[in-house]
Parts: sequence; structure tokens; C-alpha cells
Amino acid sequence: MAIRNKIYFASDFHLGTGTYASSREREDRLVRWLDMIKADAAEVFLMGDVFDFWFEYKTVVPRGYIRFLGKLAELSDAGIKLWFFKGNHDMWMFDYFEQELGATIISNELEIERSGKKFYLHHGDGLGPGDTFYKFLKGIFRSKLCQWLFARIHPNLGVGVANYWSRHSRKVNLGKPDSKPGEQEWLVAFCNQLLQTHFYDYLIFGHRHLPLDIKLNDKSRYINLGEWVQASSYAVFDGENVRLLYFVK
Repeated sequence: MAIRNKIYFASDFHLGTGTYASSREREDRLVRWLDMIKADAAEVFLMGDVFDFWFEYKTVVPRGYIRFLGKLAELSDAGIKLWFFKGNHDMWMFDYFEQELGATIISNELEIERSGKKFYLHHGDGLGPGDTFYKFLKGIFRSKLCQWLFARIHPNLGVGVANYWSRHSRKVNLGKPDSKPGEQEWLVAFCNQLLQTHFYDYLIFGHRHLPLDIKLNDKSRYINLGEWVQASSYAVFDGENVRLLYFVK
């Protein structure tokens, strides 16, 4: 029997984006990946934008994703610890996954230590220089008043409007030039500034849809988990090192 001693990190599945068929294919791929890692996973960190949109009404959640959620329930029942980070597409998670999956919900950053290694974990949205307008919107969308007002809208209308906003935002961003790579990547700039006052072995993010593993200094590395719409990338910590990998099955 395999020993469950590895920690897995993945981000930006964007379940629900694209056509129904493409989202289902992505969901099936994720289920196969979860099935593969369940033999040796001790913890699984899902680091934001798991869904292209998510809002938990008091008695209603978005339909779909049954196979994915069922597989997560299987992992949880087997004793594997699940962590959900709020991304910019699914920031309106409340207590549903805590109740149903025993998951821990992380709203912003999380600092952990495993096997003597220090980790800084964050979805990656709203960090670093620039992106002023989004940082302003994030403050509004995360406010209790905004959440209360949105909950007053019937799900048929509310989820429909949110899905339209998500698609429109993606089209706009696709037309923008990408950030400069390597040391000029804006999350790298954030990490370098953070490391001036704190030490971490690994600083792991999602959000940027760019699978990256960058050495920041002699001891610290920046890792971006990429995404699952195309790359199907993830990271695994084996107790000594973090590797950025790609799921191809």
C-alpha cells in the first residue's frame, strides 16, 4: 500500500468556461488526475479559479461538476486534506465545501511549513505592481454588502449575468499583450519584494496561466501552476523538492 506523503498543488481549472463539451472533457481529465494522485497524496491545494464562476446562495449552488466534486469527496473520505483558495472567478465561496468536503477555505495568502520547507501560497490576483482597477473591483466584490445584494438576485439571472461578465472579461484580456517573462513577471517582482523581509523556500501561485519555475535566489523559487484549459500543469512536493509537472493521460 502506497504511503500518502506528497502534497499536490493545482489551479485555474475554470470549470464551466467554453462549451459544455469542452468543460466536461476538462472535468473528466481532472477526475483522472485526482484518481492518479489519491494513492500518495496527503494534501491537495486547489489554488483558485477552480470554477469559472461560483456563488453559494444559502440553499443553492451552481449546477454541474458532479464527477469532479464526487472524486474530491472520495479523496476527503480517504483522509486526504483538501484546501480551496478563493480566486478572482470563484471568490464567493463560503461554507459549502467546508461542510461537504471538510475542506479549508483560504481567502488570501497562506503560509505553511512542511518537512522543514516554508511555503507562501496565494492565488495571485491583486498582487504586485499595476492592475489598479482590478484591485478596486476586488475590494467591492468581496464586501459583505455586495455579497448580500447579489444573493437577493434570483440564481437564473445572477449566475447568467456573472457568466456573461466572465466571458467578456476573458475576451478583453486575450486582446492584451502578456506580461514580460522571467524576472520581469509581475508576480516575480512581488516575490522579490516579499523576500526582502521574509524567507520562503517556495512561493506558489496560480492566476497567471503561465507554468513557471523561476529561481529567485540561492534558496527560494517562484512557481506558477499554470492552468488546465490547455496546459494541464500542476506541482508536487515530495518532502524534499517541488516539481512542476504536466498531466497527459
